[in-house]
Amino acid sequence: MTEREQITETINRLFIYTDEQNWPGLRSEVFTDQVFLDMTSLGGMASEVTAFQICDNWEEGFRELDAVNHLAGNYLVRIVNESTAEVFAYATATHFREKAKNGTTREFVGTYNIKLTYTSLGWRINYLKYNLKYTQGNMSLE
Repeated sequence: MTEREQITETINRLFIYTDEQNWPGLRSEVFTDQVFLDMTSLGGMASEVTAFQICDNWEEGFRELDAVNHLAGNYLVRIVNESTAEVFAYATATHFREKAKNGTTREFVGTYNIKLTYTSLGWRINYLKYNLKYTQGNMSLE
């Protein structure tokens, strides 16, 4: 695979493994041990966290959901040098909870700024920033 294909494959794994709740895969095939995570557009924090912390938080957040579906694309890949790359991507996340009373889905539409570093295991994400454009649906899914 080309460098661009390898980078895109890592980004695809981010979304697919999250949907599948494949936390070991996210930790070993997607993230570096330390990741700068910026979710301020969703009211979260921007800070350096471990891949374990990300996976633990996402696992807890998805626990009550019946399905999660991320669609991503429009990748703009910029290889800065042999060990650094930056990716811009559009992404839509849909969360589904069958038992919700006021609508069974919520949707987040936005973009990502992603930075990757090349490691002995291949390209890994070390920076992830989400930029929310809008939400729709039942945000509480209660």
